[in-house]
Amino acid sequence: MDIAAYMAEVGEQARQAATAIARSSTATRNRALLATAGALDAARNELAEANGKDLENGRSNGLEAAMLDRLELTPARIDAMIEGLRQVAGLPDPIGAITDMAYRPSGIQVGKMRVPLGVIGIIYESRPNVTVEAASLCLKSGNATILRGGSEAIHSNQAIAECLVTGLRAAGLPEASVQVVRTTDRAAVGAMITMPEFVDVIVPRGGKGLIERISRDARVPVIKHLDGVCHVYVDAHADPEKALKVAINAKTQRYGTCNTMETLLVDQEIAADILPLLAGAFREHSVELRGCDASRAIVPDMAAATEDDWYEEYLGPVLAVRVVDGLDGAIAHINHYSSQHTDSIITENYTRARRFITEVDSSSVMVNASTRFADGFEYGLGAEIGISTDKIHARGPVGLEGLTSQKYVVFGDGHIRT
Repeated sequence: MDIAAYMAEVGEQARQAATAIARSSTATRNRALLATAGALDAARNELAEANGKDLENGRSNGLEAAMLDRLELTPARIDAMIEGLRQVAGLPDPIGAITDMAYRPSGIQVGKMRVPLGVIGIIYESRPNVTVEAASLCLKSGNATILRGGSEAIHSNQAIAECLVTGLRAAGLPEASVQVVRTTDRAAVGAMITMPEFVDVIVPRGGKGLIERISRDARVPVIKHLDGVCHVYVDAHADPEKALKVAINAKTQRYGTCNTMETLLVDQEIAADILPLLAGAFREHSVELRGCDASRAIVPDMAAATEDDWYEEYLGPVLAVRVVDGLDGAIAHINHYSSQHTDSIITENYTRARRFITEVDSSSVMVNASTRFADGFEYGLGAEIGISTDKIHARGPVGLEGLTSQKYVVFGDGHIRT
């Protein structure tokens, strides 16, 4: 296969489809989503057979157990994909909404209309259910999309693609509105991220290496976050019970997510009292603690933290612990070492909470809440395409609105500028 020619064809078809889907009605796009849900339900045997090939290949190629688990399409995961499509169909449609209308002194009315981005390229690894999640959000927000999944899920993704085509046909939308790249050649990724004439934005979902490569080489704007070095700061004015509950949940509710706490900061005023309690609770969850000198003086069985630990996204039962010099010390540490993903303060002091949320420069900043809430569904977005730590366009969980832009609209009645 001539990869460059194939990807150019995919891109051109997506650009043409983007025009049609942008002018389609909400009802039409919802019909496509619901028809896709029906097609998935009817194709359970075909999906299981295709997924079985991927799992067999994965085992033969020595895929780790965790990767095989993410790859598997169980009946429950197929149910979840179907339910997800129905939920997205029920979300409010952002396209066409006009806001901020106001009369100007000239007599014209000026406002902003929400519009699709155009063609969204999504590059992801392993989990085939991402194919449905990404396609549904792009479709609902009036965008065409090109999906490039990992080679380990090629059969599963192509089986899902057939269901997506069935849904698009049923609604009378172009089949190229959602295209799943058919080749596993990595050159397809290189082509996809360097064709701005066809692709308007790239969303990478995967490991740090993948996202670094795309961010470095792309000629198309990228919505991304590299890693999630999330902090919980226990302030001197914290309620100890809340501090224990939130910190334990932020670390242990699920280890391998980007919104899991990786560094615990404790105010030196209360460290001697609360750090042993926190250490004991983490010990019960078999979490390895790596502490600064002040932390180890209070809890001697902690391992010694290195400078690298403050930057580390462990994605496992390991936690860095540091005693800091009050709120100033916490904010300084976070703004230096944080990946600007999610950071939380535990305090009963309103003034300190306000300072924290004002001065910590992250996409989500929380007060007395677990970092694990940094999620599109938990934020009321219905679903998300990913989380962005960028500062331009979209920041934080990216839902339907994050897959759109705005343009100015002006209404006049024969007005001319004098």
